[in-house]
Amino acid sequence: MADALELDALWEDFHRVVNMTSAELADWLRVRDSGELAESLPDDAGPPLGRHVLAILQKRRTDLTDDDLRAMAEVVETVTAQADLENEPRAEDAGLRHRLMTVGHDPLKP
Repeated sequence: MADALELDALWEDFHRVVNMTSAELADWLRVRDSGELAESLPDDAGPPLGRHVLAILQKRRTDLTDDDLRAMAEVVETVTAQADLENEPRAEDAGLRHRLMTVGHDPLKP
């Protein structure tokens, strides 16, 4: 497992980029996967990384596993690579916004 300073930095970075609550993310994942042909069970909605983010949001820092840390680092990297947090996507960038929302980052959320 990472040392305490690395864990603190990752925890802060993850919660900085994941600006959706667990309820908002769960709702988004269910909406995203709903449809005539694609409806899945509510607990299985969304891609694996999105579901993992949801699980992490419901954990305490002390309960994180190495797999959680890898997922958190992937989310931080994904969000920062796709959206410069100083220059967020606008409403017309719906595809990018929806991809980021799948990992818990809504670029239009204040």
